[in-house]
Amino acid sequence: MNHLIQPWMAAGIFALAVLHTFCTKYFEHLAHTHPRHAGIWHLLGEVEVVFGLWAMVLAIVMLALAGKAPTLAYLESRNFTEPLFVFAIMVVAGTRPILQACGVLVQQIARHAPLPTTLVNYFLLLSVVPLLGSLITEPAAMTLAALMLRDSVFSAQVSERLKYATLGVLFVNVSIGGTLTPFAAPPVLMVAATWQWDLPFMLQTFGWKAAIAVWVNAVLVTFFMRRELMGLGEPALVRMTVPPIVVAVHLTFLLGVVLCAHHPVVFMGLLLFFMGYANAYAAHQDRLILREALLVAFFLAGLVVLGGQQSWWLQPLLLGLSTDAVFYGAVGLTAITDNAALTYLASLVPGLSDEFKVAIVAGAVTGGGLTVIANAPNPAGVAILKGQFEEGVVSAGKLLMAALPPTVIAALAFKLL
Repeated sequence: MNHLIQPWMAAGIFALAVLHTFCTKYFEHLAHTHPRHAGIWHLLGEVEVVFGLWAMVLAIVMLALAGKAPTLAYLESRNFTEPLFVFAIMVVAGTRPILQACGVLVQQIARHAPLPTTLVNYFLLLSVVPLLGSLITEPAAMTLAALMLRDSVFSAQVSERLKYATLGVLFVNVSIGGTLTPFAAPPVLMVAATWQWDLPFMLQTFGWKAAIAVWVNAVLVTFFMRRELMGLGEPALVRMTVPPIVVAVHLTFLLGVVLCAHHPVVFMGLLLFFMGYANAYAAHQDRLILREALLVAFFLAGLVVLGGQQSWWLQPLLLGLSTDAVFYGAVGLTAITDNAALTYLASLVPGLSDEFKVAIVAGAVTGGGLTVIANAPNPAGVAILKGQFEEGVVSAGKLLMAALPPTVIAALAFKLL
């Protein structure tokens, strides 16, 4: 790659962006203690703004050192399909008809289980919904699970311990739960076509192991949090108030966006049609989550811009590791960069062994819950749930600690099974 600025400068800006994500809680605290400048502190405390903000800094530095034409050429060379897709899928999936349909499905399963409905409902939201991500894509699964958890668990007076434990398991399970198919998880999407990974390969190599880890993680967090969960009482009864034909139309739009995930000109057109339909039948809609989805897309677009300048150190670092080391190295590196970026860089290298390919993807999805930036759907979950946390901020440090146990379970599943 021809660097427009010194590589160490690009890496330094990226490092500052990563550091900023761990400081958002501090900025939100400043907003409360220094109300005179609360606006700027709130802006700096928005985790979804972080990478977009530092991407702007990178662009300004490039503009100053390299000029207008090279800077524009670099920005236009970036692929923004993933941020656009996450935006579209969040808006469609986070609607009343989709949520009611999923809520009724979870409720029916929970009612037939020989356990307290509250515990079963919580378990299903952390197991079945993340695994559904292999069909409806991980961003859609994250959106649905986060919205349903917000209404059934996070909106109650529960401890921060329960909130972070839930968020950690949710992030890890969504990250690994999309590996049953070759089209749902962003780090798999980046390599599936290049490495010719089809559905049977994904199920045999990743899928069944991921499913076991998802179920174990959900069982453990439900067991350890059972006393507090039982204190919530029975979950509110979900009633289907939306006509079946409206639900069918929404599911059709959702399916269309998923099937056209690689073609932004198509799925963005479908989104515009969907918004028109939603406006025409506003009586069956809640507010579309456009703001939340735009912030998440801004976050991911910033990561795309910043990540494009990091291959000079990421790629040699990965290629210098053994198969076992690359698995654990990918787990760790995913915490500070998007896991899809890691697998994409690996896909550019010819002659990799099959063991290396499996190890880097397994490591990338295993570490996908450690931080907000580790996996593309994570910012969507944060955007939906952060209002239920203290001062409206998800602590990066507490999230990391909460995600470590389910990450270990996922690592054991991929390495030992």
